[in-house]
Amino acid sequence: MFRFAHPGYLYLLLLLPLLAVFYWYAENRRKAAVRLFASAAMMQALAASASPLKRAVKFSLLLVAAASLILAVANPQVGTRMEEVKQEGVDIFIALDVSLSMKAEDVKPNRLEKAKYEIRNLIGRLAGDRIGLIIFSGQAYTQFPLTTDYSAANLFLDAVDCESVPDPGTAIGASVQQALRSFNFDDPTAKVLVIITDGENNEGDAVAQSEDAAKKGVLLYTIGMGSPDGAMIPVYDAAGRMLDFKRDKSGNPVMTKLDEAALQKIAGMGGGQYYRATNSQDELDEIYKNINVLQKREFGTKRFTDFEDKFQYFLLLGIIALAADVMMTDKKLPWLEKFNPFKRLR
Repeated sequence: MFRFAHPGYLYLLLLLPLLAVFYWYAENRRKAAVRLFASAAMMQALAASASPLKRAVKFSLLLVAAASLILAVANPQVGTRMEEVKQEGVDIFIALDVSLSMKAEDVKPNRLEKAKYEIRNLIGRLAGDRIGLIIFSGQAYTQFPLTTDYSAANLFLDAVDCESVPDPGTAIGASVQQALRSFNFDDPTAKVLVIITDGENNEGDAVAQSEDAAKKGVLLYTIGMGSPDGAMIPVYDAAGRMLDFKRDKSGNPVMTKLDEAALQKIAGMGGGQYYRATNSQDELDEIYKNINVLQKREFGTKRFTDFEDKFQYFLLLGIIALAADVMMTDKKLPWLEKFNPFKRLR
């Protein structure tokens, strides 16, 4: 396994293209100034020993030195030993509704962003528990499987939006089925499924799927996003300006309402609890407190436990490139000029 011990320093590499652009700009300004100072024939006589090629090579060496030293500071590492690490925890799948109705703003900033905020907070509190994410609208897909790599989980969560699943609709039952396919029931760990949705189920029989999950020992919690009174779905342009509200075929604004009754039934059937999302409370935190009282089972995960530093190779390359840049002049080498095939063309 390859990784960087301090990946934040890699952002410094973004400065290198800016340096290249600055060098190109400075060279063009220098050439323009030279043309104003004297004719091309006179400058060739006055600066016969100057080598534009060596000037470019010196700058290239400087870029190589800078890139190498940045990589050395970031400290590339290679995993040298993998072993099974024993942990205790619970397997938690979050089923997140990404249908268009989750853009309604009766929960601030909107239903989907509030849900992602709570999931992000939950990931930050986990210690040994495995977490996975299922996203659904008309169909359900696993965004990432059960893992203890919480950094990777946050990266995959950040990528989720209402365009993540192309099929329209709200198939709660499909998300439960996907979770059942993703859990390893040969593993004795406790299994929890948290469904975050506005509850407007219009695909399949969610209650029947939830009953099947409960029979297999999966604890079901539900979080309702929105309000029973309903809210309209705003439509924004690329600049973030609200243009209108989502409308049906007749031109009327679409009203999306929270279906609490269905979510309460699903949670009750699965031995869990239903929560309605609010602007002030973290419902997933409450659920995690309940999960923590479950008997946690031991499981093993394979991890790289020994990493070997490789920064010294990049440090050596950087020093060599920097030394070559300092030692090299921008004058032509007389002995090399003898082998220049283009000197007759100048």
